[in-house]
Amino acid sequence: MRTILACLFALFALPALAAQPFTRSVVEAGNTIVAGEQIRLTVDVFAPGFFTSPPDFPLFEVPGALVTLPEGRTQNLSETVDGVQYTGIRKQYAIVPETSGSLQVPPISIDFVYSIDGQPINATVATQASTFEVEAPTNSSVLFAAHDVEITQSFDGNPAKLKVGDALVRTIVVTAKETQAMLLPPVDVGDAVGLNQYSKPPKLEDVSAGRGDIQSRRTETISYMADAEGAFTIPAIRYAWFDLDQSAQASADLPTIQVSVAPAISHGGIAPEPEKPERSAFEHRREVMMWVLIALIAVGCLWLARRLPGAFIRRLQLARAKIEQSEKYRARQLRRTILEAEPSQVYAALQRWAAYDGYRTLADRLAGLPDLAREVVTLEHSLYSGGKEEFDRQRAARALVRTSLPEPRTVTALPPLNPSG
Repeated sequence: MRTILACLFALFALPALAAQPFTRSVVEAGNTIVAGEQIRLTVDVFAPGFFTSPPDFPLFEVPGALVTLPEGRTQNLSETVDGVQYTGIRKQYAIVPETSGSLQVPPISIDFVYSIDGQPINATVATQASTFEVEAPTNSSVLFAAHDVEITQSFDGNPAKLKVGDALVRTIVVTAKETQAMLLPPVDVGDAVGLNQYSKPPKLEDVSAGRGDIQSRRTETISYMADAEGAFTIPAIRYAWFDLDQSAQASADLPTIQVSVAPAISHGGIAPEPEKPERSAFEHRREVMMWVLIALIAVGCLWLARRLPGAFIRRLQLARAKIEQSEKYRARQLRRTILEAEPSQVYAALQRWAAYDGYRTLADRLAGLPDLAREVVTLEHSLYSGGKEEFDRQRAARALVRTSLPEPRTVTALPPLNPSG
């Protein structure tokens, strides 16, 4: 009897014991992939039973491409294979090729824990390596490809009705789909001759556009101040990209803006009342002087109340904007991020630093900065390749300071302690 029961138990338990986790991966893209276009790598992980810990999807390196793992793109799955019920989790990587040619996605090793009959099991699965071909954009020098790119602008006042001392704030918003905000190129706003011009650091956002779509947004804010009356021109803007819908280079334009600055408002005094015949000349002069003095004080107070607070606030705003867009301020903020933030946040801040300075890649920005480049390589290996060497925050911060500040030179009036000769 015991032998029969053991055989029946082994017979029914065999499928469960034979069921093993597995994974699938596929590159999702159109028939043609061009440099600068964002494509998706979809990875599915399946396990019999259920997951007791989520799969650890690591970042990895693809030479010649930028690889990120966007948030909010996790999907639960369910599938029956050979009569065994599997639960699955789907994750999508974003890959942006920066060069043309054949690019290879390496195998991705994924760790997780699942449970069968209450028994936790540690597991590791690996995807198959895959290759995709990237073409250079035809007749295009723009290494930025996306769908539905739009550019708009707005002003906080009427450019045709300014007065000397007024400030005009211009907000430019670039939106696109199937890309990332950090890849949106800076807007070349040009120079408005005759106006003082200040730019704030850009604001980069990846926001939900509904139905699972992600819209990338770059917001740039420019302030113009008029110090003299006259007519001035804010130049037109042309924003170029490679249109994936048309498979051709495209651009969006913002028109030239005419600015008219009038003289500042001046206030005159109040005329004295006519002399009354019954009053003496002395009394009349005293009364006139008193009313003129009161009128001048009132006009001065009114002018100060209307002009000084607004002008003072505008001056503060412009001063703050100038400080925030200065190289020293941005370097100080980046140094704080390097010393305090998570490694992934540090790497993202370095990418934004390079993009803000107009560099196509972080590697281009670090060319000629060997000390900082070594630390960035260590950070990339620890984030994307499972490197064991620890990222030295202090050394990276010191290297950043040396790249942004000149070396001090000490001058002393004392003779050398041990003069030669």
